[in-house]
Amino acid sequence: MADDQIAVAYALAVHPIEHLRYVARSSGVGQESLVRETAGALLSFGHDPAGLVTTCRRMLARQPSSGPLMWLASRVLTAADPRSEVRACMEAISDDKTARLLSRQLPVEASVCVLGWPDQIGRALRLRGDLRVLVVDVLGEGHHLVRRLSEQDGWVDEVAESGLGSAAASADVVLLETAAVGPDGCLAVAGSRAAAAVAHAAGVPVWLVAGRGTVLPGPMWDSLIEQALGMVEPWDADEEVVPLALVDQVAGPDGLVTVAEAISSTDCPVTPELFCAAI
Repeated sequence: MADDQIAVAYALAVHPIEHLRYVARSSGVGQESLVRETAGALLSFGHDPAGLVTTCRRMLARQPSSGPLMWLASRVLTAADPRSEVRACMEAISDDKTARLLSRQLPVEASVCVLGWPDQIGRALRLRGDLRVLVVDVLGEGHHLVRRLSEQDGWVDEVAESGLGSAAASADVVLLETAAVGPDGCLAVAGSRAAAAVAHAAGVPVWLVAGRGTVLPGPMWDSLIEQALGMVEPWDADEEVVPLALVDQVAGPDGLVTVAEAISSTDCPVTPELFCAAI
């Protein structure tokens, strides 16, 4: 049985509360899978407004760095028909064309620098066989992407963290994947700020890859950053804020756009109910 079939079977076999606990405890899950699994469980709370608010707060408390999860919760809690909105969000996430469009927009035979094992970027790179990919092994995750790309006879080099600056400066494009974007910054894997700063100084374009639901309005972005990074020293965190001043373009569901265009396109409503601590 395939992994997605196992996940569906699990979701059908357990109570919605248990399903949400399973999702909340998950780590290393792609944003699309996280939103899809959460949305499926939230359908059971469509006629319980109080329970829906509590459940969304708890999910965000356990997955605090997920912009798409905050996007889902905000849209559902402000909708006149939460169940219909859940389905609309699931469809929007499933139809996200970010990876496909990114694969088409990368220059032919370019040298590309990436950090760790980014989900959207990884899918885009697997659609191309002409790129030289420099994978910086941050958080011990880079070798997973190296293995996947090598299986497809791709030209890929694994770079130790100590070589991050050299890889960023020598690439044709630096790709950073984000789980959340705000008015002046984005949240990305640790090491991304250094990579972006080096690339910026060297004149190497920095593309931010931001899938559906990652762009947040100011108050929601501030809340997410407080939850995700407020209780940890910056140098100990697995993620960090990268100033958008270091980003040249944003690759998202509508293709490659300017930073200004990207941050003005948010469809996440401001939802004060989510600012409260989890119950």
